[in-house]
Amino acid sequence: MLKGLGNLGNIVKQAQEMGAKMQAAQAQLRSVRVTGSAVGGMVEVDANGLGEVLAVRIEPEFFAKQDREMLEDLLPSAVNAALAKAKEAQGSAMQEAAGGLNLPGLGDALSKFTGGAGE
Repeated sequence: MLKGLGNLGNIVKQAQEMGAKMQAAQAQLRSVRVTGSAVGGMVEVDANGLGEVLAVRIEPEFFAKQDREMLEDLLPSAVNAALAKAKEAQGSAMQEAAGGLNLPGLGDALSKFTGGAGE
């Protein structure tokens, strides 16, 4: 009955280690900067690794032409490209943070960040 307590203690220790590593990964992701663009850089969006949009750059010709509809089409595309890159950075950081830890179900949980299959 008490035989599994040693394993439980080890799992708790690993979970605590992973928690500290995840906090460090979150801090690192805040400083990562990714850029998504549309139509060869006509519209660019910068985001951090947490998926927070930091900046938007729009070519001046859009304002000169007053091509509002085209800009409205391109902006979501650039934002989505930046957020996809941020998600990739998140997945990499989470896998790195979890490296060496053997927690049940961890691979499946990380696959939600990376969009891939669990390890």
